[in-house]
Amino acid sequence: MIHISETLAIQTVEDFLGGDETARLVKIMDTEATGWRPRRQAEILPAPALAQEILSVATVRALPAIRRVMPSVAAFAPWGYTEMTAGQCVPSHVDGITSPRTAPRRIGRLRVVIAEADEGGRLYMETTADPAPWTTTVLGVSDGYVPGTPLARSLPHEMAEDPHAAEDQWLAATVRTRWLADAGRGVAVAYGAQLIHGVTPVVRGRLRLLVTDLTDAPVS
Repeated sequence: MIHISETLAIQTVEDFLGGDETARLVKIMDTEATGWRPRRQAEILPAPALAQEILSVATVRALPAIRRVMPSVAAFAPWGYTEMTAGQCVPSHVDGITSPRTAPRRIGRLRVVIAEADEGGRLYMETTADPAPWTTTVLGVSDGYVPGTPLARSLPHEMAEDPHAAEDQWLAATVRTRWLADAGRGVAVAYGAQLIHGVTPVVRGRLRLLVTDLTDAPVS
């Protein structure tokens, strides 16, 4: 059963990608994503097959470490690629569990940077005691969760052309504590689906990263 702590957890895998693997991914994306730039912040481009192969091997290798804090993770979705340049950021948001009663359910996300920005572009997490991030829905055993598991809000992707353009009003009014992640190139960060997070503005250079969902069942 899924536990609330899994959906709020953070776990790093420092040796997720070796230097050769990271270099290969950069070369693949240089070739396959030539001329591609996100039309909006945090837009995801499906990673090509060669990149998926490298990342799948790395993810399977990292699952034992990830499962120490997210034991319900059984699979992962196809990887996607994005990048950010000067002035771009990802405002604070919550990915959420969009299908809480239907498998595969998103337990968390996994991301890895293959090229750091020269300045800025840092991942951060935010915590708060404010009840605003939470809905009134409580999940239980029949839903596949530990009894009394609360359900957080989800970023309303379907309700905005660019859901990452700015913080939702309810979140902007919430007092939070920010935690910056100092995870560099090749270090994977797994974070719970109900954890508030974002990326600080890129000041100089280009941030390049790949991301996937961590789920409780295989993604078809």
